Amino acid sequence: MWPALPNPHALAMLLVTVTALYLFSREDYRLEVTSIGLLSLLAVGFSLFPFEGLEPTGLFYGLGHEALVSVCALLVLGQGIVVTGALEPVGRLLGRAWARTPFLALLTTLVVAAALSAFVNNTPVVVLLLPILIGACLRANASPTGVLMPMGFATLVGGMATTIGTSTNLLVVAVAHDMGLERFGMFDFAAPAAIAGGVAMLYLWLLAPRLLPERRIVLADASTRVFDARLTLSEDSPVVGNTVAAAREFVDDNMEVVRIRRGNTHIFASPDEVLRAGDRLRIRDTSTRLLAFAQAMKATLESRNSAGNEIDDGLTLAEVAVVGGSRLDGTNLKSSPFLQEYELIVLALHRHGHDIWSEYLEIQDVMLRQGDVVLVRGPGNQIRRLKRDPEFLVLDATMELPRTRKAKLVLGILTAVITLAATGVMHIAVSAVFGVLLMLTTQCMSVRAATRAINPQVFFVVAASLALGKALVVTGATDYLSELFVFATGTASPTVVVGTLMALLALLTNVVSNNAAAVIGTPIAIGIAGSLGLPPEPFVLAVLFGANMSFATPMAYQTNLLVMSAGSYRFREFVLVGTPLTLLMLVVLTLVLSRMYL
Repeated sequence: MWPALPNPHALAMLLVTVTALYLFSREDYRLEVTSIGLLSLLAVGFSLFPFEGLEPTGLFYGLGHEALVSVCALLVLGQGIVVTGALEPVGRLLGRAWARTPFLALLTTLVVAAALSAFVNNTPVVVLLLPILIGACLRANASPTGVLMPMGFATLVGGMATTIGTSTNLLVVAVAHDMGLERFGMFDFAAPAAIAGGVAMLYLWLLAPRLLPERRIVLADASTRVFDARLTLSEDSPVVGNTVAAAREFVDDNMEVVRIRRGNTHIFASPDEVLRAGDRLRIRDTSTRLLAFAQAMKATLESRNSAGNEIDDGLTLAEVAVVGGSRLDGTNLKSSPFLQEYELIVLALHRHGHDIWSEYLEIQDVMLRQGDVVLVRGPGNQIRRLKRDPEFLVLDATMELPRTRKAKLVLGILTAVITLAATGVMHIAVSAVFGVLLMLTTQCMSVRAATRAINPQVFFVVAASLALGKALVVTGATDYLSELFVFATGTASPTVVVGTLMALLALLTNVVSNNAAAVIGTPIAIGIAGSLGLPPEPFVLAVLFGANMSFATPMAYQTNLLVMSAGSYRFREFVLVGTPLTLLMLVVLTLVLSRMYL
């Protein structure tokens, strides 16, 4: 029988949830703004329309929730590893392994990446391994595309193994404990994660590279990345006075002129438009072809420093990827001291699948985000210095990893944090905050670097998701969804119910924030278990594992975007490799959870 409709407040919360998930999936809306808007809507809504048992101010409890404190502290600890180069010895060992036996080195890299990600945020692990793998492949005259995506996925698989592996794990464990379940220990679900992870490692080692194209990437000379840039036509340009069509015929029929800026006027680049001296052509192509177009048209590839002044001389090109915790993440080149500090000029920007700037923006006004690639030019010594800065990821064939005298101290602090939490001496929130304090007082990292490590998107999404989850539980909306799920699965066996729930979360996490999916899914999982009279652990773990399966789209997780930029992958290649991996993990984990818990 179809479940009876819940009370009006619960129905309103279901509507709010659907709207929130839709907004979380939209890349044109900033997650921070959407999350703050959701928090405000919930607080105002329950103030105007009270519900017994739910105080509007209580919805802000997520801002100080133990899970959010743990997530932020662990992000800072991960940044400490990056800025001190604490993982540099691992990088050196892997680099030597790749020089000797690439086939076995790939398996070693996958296992090491997964193992590190079980205890450290996977972003620094990916940032460490990208230049090593790119350099090793280029020196072996092999395609990096068969290596980079498997490595990125390995870090996601490894993050499933412990309670601190990902922010998603921390949230699921915390929400389940808030609802009365006994708290999961750090390694309580390591066994099913290890079994499924072993199968995933074999797939990523033996099959995934064969599904990917052999796309040669000569990053220092001729990148396959497509950049947006502006070329300014000089008085003696041979295309001045000719139409756009004639200019393309003169230079290259494949030259893509997106738009023309003439003074303060923006003109559509129709084939019949006549070009004039001083026109600034927005062109989209690879860095090498952009330089060739500029030379053929006697045009200036627009290059601007931090003050916005044009500069014409430069020595070396470099492609810099924006990573989490970098001073470029969430800002623009005009307000950042990045260009001035490294004596660089910016030539072009790259963002997969998006029109990176509007017609009225200058290149230095574009707000950058993780996964963007900035094409810069500058003195060779400054480019080399940039490569050694752990805040930035220069995509070329070299392997210059930073290491400071504080590296061993940072590793010791991180080991102590994990040990104290694993043995139950301290809660992970307490030990992690104490670890951050030790890093700051011993000057392993600056306060500025620590604050940059706390991703505003993660912070506000977690806080808003916890508030939404609480509202869903108190109003009875999660009970209704649980009954609806049980009704939909009918007389299916518990194994099928667990697998279906996990599949639903896996689908959701590739479309919206995995943290939001986890917080909303956990109470539903507990409700399903209660309706079926079964232990809640396998259902909660189905949510945890499903919400971590961010394999099928590049937008599903931040490291996917970094890997996409570094390897010049296309969206369909993530679907091609990530979908079988998701299905494989679903089958294995469903069988293992059923065998171990049901």
